[in-house]
Amino acid sequence: MADKATELGEFGFAGDDRVVPFQVEGLDVRGRAVQLGPLVNTILARHDYPAPVARLLAEAMVLTVLIGTSLKFQGKFTVQTKSNGPVDLLVVDFSTPEDVRAYARFDEDALKTAVEEDRTSPEALLGEGVLAFTIDQGSFMQPYQGIVPLDGTSLEEIAGVYFRQSEQIPTRVRLGVAEFFDRDEEGHPRRGWRAGGLIAQFLPEAPERMRQPDLHGGDGDDGEYVFSEDDAWSEAQVLVDTVDADELTDPQIGIERLLFRLFHERGVRVYQPQPVFDRCSCSREKIKGVLKSFSDEEIEESQEDGAITVTCEFCSTTYRYEAAEVREV
Repeated sequence: MADKATELGEFGFAGDDRVVPFQVEGLDVRGRAVQLGPLVNTILARHDYPAPVARLLAEAMVLTVLIGTSLKFQGKFTVQTKSNGPVDLLVVDFSTPEDVRAYARFDEDALKTAVEEDRTSPEALLGEGVLAFTIDQGSFMQPYQGIVPLDGTSLEEIAGVYFRQSEQIPTRVRLGVAEFFDRDEEGHPRRGWRAGGLIAQFLPEAPERMRQPDLHGGDGDDGEYVFSEDDAWSEAQVLVDTVDADELTDPQIGIERLLFRLFHERGVRVYQPQPVFDRCSCSREKIKGVLKSFSDEEIEESQEDGAITVTCEFCSTTYRYEAAEVREV
């Protein structure tokens, strides 16, 4: 007799690279959770990033996927950092409803020094700068951008600040990344990556229950005030904070089992998972269109042996164009 296929809500139904929406009615909480396996591993292996850079970019990918899959329009959601740390640029694009691409830029010498001095936390690698969340709904809509300062706090905390400033929704984010080692089909050792995350948001029917403490006002603000947070949201945050990186990334646990562990006493409901894929939006025609905007002088400077070669920073695909082809009207 054939094994019975798993159904929605059963442990192991979603699997890797599938975002699971969930709801905890007893706490007025909604959210999404995901474990990234082949997707994150393929993207990181393509660039062969040093481990600290790979770990940081994987966190950014999970955060982007968790937010991007909640969008209900055709367009693009981008998470991008610009900072003064060893990793001065992270870019993760999510093209709705399911396509992900990611890239990191880093200074090799600065990264080497940071590793030698044991300064490899995400906060130390990024340094000071900004994290931008950009929503682009297409050519007929003005892009929206929310900017949050990188001030030495984690990506989890920064994401919470973003939701608090832009949408006034109490939000808790957990992110985890794990490096693993195994052997390929020929017995050679290889390194791989897994990542996972969870986002929980407090969405009660009564808007006044979403009230949050004021953000620090800067110099002269001693922060002395009395604030009473909603009990349901306080409980939800405590539960979410019990999750560790091992649970978020362990394939033996899975998203359904993790959500059950966290919220079963309050009644957790999961919905149909949404798959996400490693897909770049670059193409030969798109890049050719960019090159055609070059002046004759720029084309001359860019070519080598009568041709121009362009490599996509995201997917590492290389495109080669004859100089005469680019000059075509």
